[in-house]
Amino acid sequence: MEFILSTGRSIWQGEGIEAGCDSELYFDACARVEMDPDDMERLGLKENDAVKVKTRYGEVVVYAKTSTQAPHRGLIFMPFGTWANVVVQPSTECTGMPNCKCIPATTEKTDERVLGAHEAIKIYYADGEWGKRAEELKSYYDIH
Repeated sequence: MEFILSTGRSIWQGEGIEAGCDSELYFDACARVEMDPDDMERLGLKENDAVKVKTRYGEVVVYAKTSTQAPHRGLIFMPFGTWANVVVQPSTECTGMPNCKCIPATTEKTDERVLGAHEAIKIYYADGEWGKRAEELKSYYDIH
């Protein structure tokens, strides 16, 4: 199902950062996608089902959460953090801030598990596609 993804700060995401990126508070606050209740029903999702969020920049498995800000069919929200960083535009295009809003995305139920922060960082950033992208960005700055 297609959605528009926005990412941003939340009170609990901020609390989670203060508790530490390896804390349960951070995991609970950030390893999630908040969805309209009608969209969750159309996808056959229940609270805390694992879902895969895909954008042109990457894909990540997080927990589905019913948004308290509904109704907003077709919109999904992910708090800033390890998991959201996988699906937002990695470059800033000279603005100093990556595009974190209005990103076309798809979401589907999955049997895959939600990775912890350290595991996700290793897989997505160090060993994965982002590691290659980091090399590309390094090359970009080397020549500019």
